[in-house]
Amino acid sequence: MSTGFADIDWARPWLASIEARGRRWQTAALAGYGEYLATLNEDAAAASCVTGRGKPLAFIAQDELPDGASYEGHIAETGCVPTRHNLHDFFNASMWFAYPRIKAALNARQAEQIDALGIGPTRGGVRDALTLFDENAVLFVCADASLANALRGFGWRTLFAGERAAWGTRCEARIFGHALLEKLVAPYKACTGHAWIVDVPAGYFSLDDAARRALVDERVAQRLNAGPLDSRAFAPLPVLGVPGWWDANTSPAFYDDVSVFRPGRRSR
Repeated sequence: MSTGFADIDWARPWLASIEARGRRWQTAALAGYGEYLATLNEDAAAASCVTGRGKPLAFIAQDELPDGASYEGHIAETGCVPTRHNLHDFFNASMWFAYPRIKAALNARQAEQIDALGIGPTRGGVRDALTLFDENAVLFVCADASLANALRGFGWRTLFAGERAAWGTRCEARIFGHALLEKLVAPYKACTGHAWIVDVPAGYFSLDDAARRALVDERVAQRLNAGPLDSRAFAPLPVLGVPGWWDANTSPAFYDDVSVFRPGRRSR
């Protein structure tokens, strides 16, 4: 069953970084589950990606995950990512190629937590934050601290209207969360990601897409590996507010909808 793959619209700007590979995967997915997995594994072999404990990346059918094995632990120990024939896992796989260091860092930390605490009815704070990042993160890449402060402070009119010209020159958004990408196959105004701020030098914005992704991949992976992580590290970001991502947001009135662009206070 390949329901949903035909609905991917590669004209969406948030898919630009994964379009070339994604179109091939889409064709394979529409042809069938076996051809889809074979295509993923051809790309994995060519890319030489590794998982959280340095194992070569590969993709297996979901029913090949052994009974009782944890998903993240299995990936770390074997390199094999259990993958269903659906959009959610399609976008998950795409992030292993777009941001391989980030995915490996997330997998390594998840596996560490599982080793230390086991699998219980709840994940715990660290694993919850790691899962939130994996599923719903938007990388807010920024060379201007005032823009990051506007995001943290719910300054939507400043961020999206007053500083509209800054997008693409002093800040940008890159969707990482695969559940968020799945939602955006059928976009809706209230769709909100968890923004993770990535500080970069001004020269970042003169780089091409591949170089930008590599820089972001390295910096975020270093932070994920370096220290404590909890859900307070994120800020909400209504993604269809990003300039250039949705035609309706060219009107300042788009941002008047307080059910989406909510006022708020942050303790940090």
